Amino acid sequence: MRRLAIPTLVFALIAGTAGIAGPASAAPAGTKGGGAGGYFTPGSDKKVILTDGADRRPGGRNAAEQQATADESRPGRYIVELAEEPLTSYAGGSSGLARTRPEAGDRLDVTSAPARAYRSHLDAQRSAVAAAAKVQVTAAYTTAFNGFSAKLTTEQVTALRADKRVRAVTASRALGTPTPPPTAPIATTTATATPEQRDQSAGADTAGRPDTPGKPGPGTGAGMVIGVLDTGIWPESASFAKKMPAPANWRGTCQTGVAFVAEHCNGKIVGARYFADSWLAYGGTVPEGEILSPRDVAGHGTHTASTAAGLSLPNVTIDGRRFGPVSGVAPDAQIAVYKVLWGGMGYDADIIAGIDAAVADGVQVINFSIGSQLGDWEANTPIGIAFLNATLAGVFVAASAGNTGIVSGAISNAAPWVTTVGAAVTKLDEATVKLGDGTKLVGGSLDALPGGDSLPMVFGDQAGSPDLGAVYCEPGSLDSAKIKGKVVACALSDMFGSAAEIKAKGGAAMVVFDPVGNYRINSIFNFPVVYLPTEKQAGTLFNYLMRHPTDAKASVRSGGDGSSVPGLPSVADFSSTGPDKVTLGVFKPDLVAPGSDIIAAVSPAGNFGRNYDAYSGTSMASPYVAGAAAILRATHPDWSPGAVASALRTTATDTVGTTDPLEQGSGFINLAKATDPGLVIQPTAKELVTFSETAQPDGKELNLPAISLREYDGTRPVTVTRTLTNVGKTKETYRSSVSGLPGMKVTVSPASVTLAPGQSATVTITVRRGGAPWDRYVTGSITWQGKAHSARIPVAARPWGITPRPYADDGEEFGRMTNGAFGSVQPGFTGPFVGRSTGYTPMRRTSYSMPAGVYGGVFDPKATGVKKVDFTVPANTAGIVVETTTDDPNTNLDLYLYKGDKLIYSSDRYWTSTEQAYKFLPEPGRYTAYVFAQYPGGPVVDFQLGHAIIGRNTTYAGATLEAPASVERGLTYSFKLKPTKPLADGDFWAYTEWSTNGTVVPGNLVYTQQSSWE
Repeated sequence: MRRLAIPTLVFALIAGTAGIAGPASAAPAGTKGGGAGGYFTPGSDKKVILTDGADRRPGGRNAAEQQATADESRPGRYIVELAEEPLTSYAGGSSGLARTRPEAGDRLDVTSAPARAYRSHLDAQRSAVAAAAKVQVTAAYTTAFNGFSAKLTTEQVTALRADKRVRAVTASRALGTPTPPPTAPIATTTATATPEQRDQSAGADTAGRPDTPGKPGPGTGAGMVIGVLDTGIWPESASFAKKMPAPANWRGTCQTGVAFVAEHCNGKIVGARYFADSWLAYGGTVPEGEILSPRDVAGHGTHTASTAAGLSLPNVTIDGRRFGPVSGVAPDAQIAVYKVLWGGMGYDADIIAGIDAAVADGVQVINFSIGSQLGDWEANTPIGIAFLNATLAGVFVAASAGNTGIVSGAISNAAPWVTTVGAAVTKLDEATVKLGDGTKLVGGSLDALPGGDSLPMVFGDQAGSPDLGAVYCEPGSLDSAKIKGKVVACALSDMFGSAAEIKAKGGAAMVVFDPVGNYRINSIFNFPVVYLPTEKQAGTLFNYLMRHPTDAKASVRSGGDGSSVPGLPSVADFSSTGPDKVTLGVFKPDLVAPGSDIIAAVSPAGNFGRNYDAYSGTSMASPYVAGAAAILRATHPDWSPGAVASALRTTATDTVGTTDPLEQGSGFINLAKATDPGLVIQPTAKELVTFSETAQPDGKELNLPAISLREYDGTRPVTVTRTLTNVGKTKETYRSSVSGLPGMKVTVSPASVTLAPGQSATVTITVRRGGAPWDRYVTGSITWQGKAHSARIPVAARPWGITPRPYADDGEEFGRMTNGAFGSVQPGFTGPFVGRSTGYTPMRRTSYSMPAGVYGGVFDPKATGVKKVDFTVPANTAGIVVETTTDDPNTNLDLYLYKGDKLIYSSDRYWTSTEQAYKFLPEPGRYTAYVFAQYPGGPVVDFQLGHAIIGRNTTYAGATLEAPASVERGLTYSFKLKPTKPLADGDFWAYTEWSTNGTVVPGNLVYTQQSSWE
């Protein structure tokens, strides 16, 4: 099968790179080709990448070319952090140098005499360190980070690490995308196009004049400056068309460059800078099509800036269609631009320079819509330390969580001092495809759809050249005579290229399906396009087309029945989920905000000449929170960043479809309530600094508005404290209550607190496992309810039994499947260790035959070429294991395990028919295994289906369990399970269970064969 790979984060991660965390879109990578060997051919996979439009031009520099080969000691690019504190956190102590760190509630003043003196001291120290190691400094930092970046030899790395004046030497990383995203609009204008030229370009659009607002006030962010680290800005946008005076404490500048002049900083854009020193030092030049200036040629930075603080506009028109009013969250806040990405990529060294400048310039809020493909992999990175120091200087930081929702625990920007934002769907934007047999498929669309009667429908592969990619409707692949006036169905690839191909050749509409399931995302194509995102929809549509190769029909209309999402607002399926896999005790994401189908300003140079466009991603959600933070900072000038973060989190509300804080964090942002939260829960600066200086930090004791217990010892209670502070105007009594957390025993002491304005109280929270499951998350919340206010914090607890795991419970139990000859466990407790086993039960195999379906087809439970087999799973079942095999080397089988309509497990490797699906400790009930002959070797498919249902308290063929008598937390121990006498031929499964001091801990599903018995 020509598989479409699972979508990755915004940008693909290559050799340590990372990427912008949105918007979500689909883009191909890999070979093009058709269905000559089947509709979806093995060996020519197409990757689907969530993109952000950051490099919408051909010729962007490949990440592998830009990425340093440096590791922890080899020659390459490095960031050197010096031992002394930067301006933001220097508290005094050096002879003759006064404190520069601002007092709580104050702002850093880099122009003060103490700041100038201490900066001179840091400059001298840096020069001395560099000279001692004979290093040429590329970029220097003193405000939010004390250090420099440089290209180092192995000897220089060693020398610097031995220097007591150096705190850390870290290999530099490139962030960005190696692949232009063809599903996003390709540039149709140049970066230096004049406004008149843009208006004449294809697809030009308008926004109308900015609304005339009332008197600016705290509710609109007036007086606040939001620093946006991104791809730059398109200054001519109507979203920024307002002259405003700079705030009195503004110390930034307007850095001119190619196609960017001083007049572009009109006050709404209060400052602009670009940072490319490291890029130029290491790469020699910026990518083709980029320009050395703050101007945005991609669109991402303009979109995030206008989402946070764009002016209110009465109506936006895109490609001649009216999309209604748009506004930034804080329309009277001002924007400071820090261009740190080039062609959608940038070095962390340049990003730190941008953070350093933003803090020195005097921003109150930073937005950082940049992240790693599979989330953070280490704590306290140089960027993270820079953000810590920005926070200590009073700057609130919002950052995107990432777009890898399909992979749990892949959270970007997980530092506890950063507000990490997931994405929520807040608009349906549904569309319905009604097939000729009456089947309705609800997908998404932002385009005008024809509606009306059904039209002829044709599959792209049957309407063009397979060798040119007709299955994906690739440009140049379709025959105009075969698609004219018809709805054309295409497998997911380059949606913009496919839409253009169908439009140019007279097609009436395009329906896109994804054979492996994708995220719910939409774009504006200026052509009728409906996207069906799920694998189930792909199977239904594909097999309808196979049954009706000449008489297929479909109608496409706007609107649907709401089935494409659980409800509004709901967590977007692409939004990265928790917990943080890097550090214990940190709860991420912090909350979710609108991040799907967000219309905002963009750069016409990278968006079909459009001035506005719709993007999706956590990149779009983060600036929403940044704008909200600007409003709270304006409303409460004395609040710290921690107080702002707490107010946003404790007042958030549940999304629809989940209350799981691993998905929604504290919930969906509720800005109206956040302005008056009653209580705040915020960590002290000392707590955060200690966390940042710990090699393996555990954040459970940080005074954060959440509790995360990822790998705690479930044999004993866990106690944490939280300090509540009344930021309201009246004395109020708050009573605690616990919700969710099934099986857990949670107590709060004291149960209620009475606080006067400004008063604080510390409460003790004790968590006992009770009857909660081992090695799985249990989630819920604690609420403090007052007469006028309510504050809620999420709780997630995972008692560690025999397998620590930094991920969520996504249906797959890591470490549970093992071979009896060499099993292993890693207990989360210390003490006696007693094991038992059920003994071995055989895998029961049955032979089946079924008629072949389509060669290289798409799975659909109702299609030909699919065999359905039901199993009843009783209560107290330890596990179910299902396997497929075939003797035909030309047949490829896939296996899907369902419980009702819910997919439990899929095994669909295209290179083998030996597939296995399993479920540990399954819920009792009826299960269904579907065997799909994706590649039938002939008209009849012969195969074997095996299954084993292993009871938890059942006794099977005898087995001897060898295991240690006692264990120590965190160590790995081996065990063996051997049959007491020879077994018959075949495969066998058993269950092991462990106990310590009478507490039972579920164990492993253990496999053996007759040939493995000794």
